Amino acid sequence: MKFWANPALKPAFNYARLSTKHHSKSFFAATRLLPVERRWATFALYGFCRFADNLIDNPRDRSDKELLAEIDHLISELQIAYRSGESEHPIIRSFIVIAQKFDIPVDYPLDLLKGVKMDIEINRYNSFDDLYLFCYRVAGVVGLMMTHVLGYSNDDAFIYAEKLGIAMQLTNILRDIQEDKNVDRIYIPQQELNQFGLDSNDIVNETVNTNMRNLIKFQIERAHSFYSESSKGIPMLNFESQIAINAASKIYRGILDKIKENNYNPFLGRVFVSHKKKMNIILNEYIKMNSHRIVNIFNHNDSPN
Repeated sequence: MKFWANPALKPAFNYARLSTKHHSKSFFAATRLLPVERRWATFALYGFCRFADNLIDNPRDRSDKELLAEIDHLISELQIAYRSGESEHPIIRSFIVIAQKFDIPVDYPLDLLKGVKMDIEINRYNSFDDLYLFCYRVAGVVGLMMTHVLGYSNDDAFIYAEKLGIAMQLTNILRDIQEDKNVDRIYIPQQELNQFGLDSNDIVNETVNTNMRNLIKFQIERAHSFYSESSKGIPMLNFESQIAINAASKIYRGILDKIKENNYNPFLGRVFVSHKKKMNIILNEYIKMNSHRIVNIFNHNDSPN
């Protein structure tokens, strides 16, 4: 029986799917290009990651100590699920099924939860190396887990999957500068603020001048460089997975283009890629996928017996 259709598991997988659709319209749109089994596995993976993030990101009347205890409980339940193969936790219930089916090492989701803890314990980053560790834990490992789900032909795919995760997290940081500073989080490294003649107060006070625009341009260019590097790994994925990841990468890069269109002003509210633009990207990738299939059919028919 298909794991997502198992009556005992179906509510958990539907919950993960709805979480994906609600929290990331861009990512959800790109999953339409995945084969059905990998699509449902992706929902379960994303659902777990989103649940973990929301423990911190959703405003709730809880102390840091209480939030850390909640994460520790999730860590304990995750470790038990990996040992036992089951869980009654509403989001781990589906995640453990795909973690075992696609051989996702437990270290990856544990690293993710370490990253979530960092959002409680750290609200400023001194250097890019410091920020990279955070990005790796909350997004790089997501790329590594997704590689297991998507299928790959070369172990080097993991190197580039990490880079794509970093690129997407850097994009999130640039998109959410205003929202994050409103909850006293500044992810732009302090050294780089200083490098451009700025400091944290310029983020807090929403300073928009040549220095700020140059800083944001620098951050965008670095994110683009990670996207470009990560593209080398996409051909190492299963073909149908390549199409979906290409689409997701292009949609996310579109966020950077929107910030550029705002003349590198990160304080004009959250930018997004329009539904029409997303659908155009997905349609183009779908056409590309089916064109490749048609070529393969003709090549197969023309090959000598």
